[in-house]
Amino acid sequence: MSPFTGSAPRTTRWRHLRLDIDEGVATVTLARPAKLNALTFGAYADLRDLLAELSRERTVRALVLGGEGRGFCSGGDVDEIIGATLALDTARLLDFNRMTGQVVRALRECPFPVVAALHGVAAGAGAVLALAADFRIADPTTRFAFLFTRVGLSGGDMGAAYLLPRVVGLGHATRLLMLGEHVHAAEAERIGLLSELTEEGAADARAAALARRLADGPALALAQTKALLTAELDMPLAASVELDAATQALLMHGEDYAEFHAAFTEKRPPKWRGR
Repeated sequence: MSPFTGSAPRTTRWRHLRLDIDEGVATVTLARPAKLNALTFGAYADLRDLLAELSRERTVRALVLGGEGRGFCSGGDVDEIIGATLALDTARLLDFNRMTGQVVRALRECPFPVVAALHGVAAGAGAVLALAADFRIADPTTRFAFLFTRVGLSGGDMGAAYLLPRVVGLGHATRLLMLGEHVHAAEAERIGLLSELTEEGAADARAAALARRLADGPALALAQTKALLTAELDMPLAASVELDAATQALLMHGEDYAEFHAAFTEKRPPKWRGR
């Protein structure tokens, strides 16, 4: 994401989510608790645009994505999306589905780690948003459900058929995407869908602590690691090691690499600058 901007001003108010930024850690909260944070057209667009703005500004070094109330996100709103899409023509439907995919791409391509803080339901699009994060921290109340086939649509929505097999393997991904059954936190941890399973009610605090640790680390190195993890998913080994070599050569000219050596020599913690 290029840091250069045009004439559009920075957004000062987001209608469909809540944003808090504290010393490089952004906390984005889906704030529609009465509807289990069900997504609307506007919520998707806000997430897409917010991630683009934060990526350009380069002031955020880690992001926590959570949900207010009894759950993380119940997916697309039955009335405001599923009902509304029945009245759209093919061109508008393609625009909508491309937009949902743009949100997932933004989560994977933004130059900072994303930590999903999960509790309660993470269903449909909510499950895919969590899947697209770099880390998934969940408490025992969490349950995933990739519900797309249950409403008569392909289970491969929003990049789920690309991402899920790479996280849990093809066998588990086939079961989850075809059957749309609920996967509770213990099973999600067993099959590798979770980064960490916490005690009940502790996911937000653990996610915030992880985000702070990441934000205090070498931001450029973390950004490049994330970029390589995404880019190399489909590369042959020869291309991957060449890309790794080029990336390391660039980072070896960075201030953080020199700072590590200085800190090691002086027997002190490094002061990471993300450069």
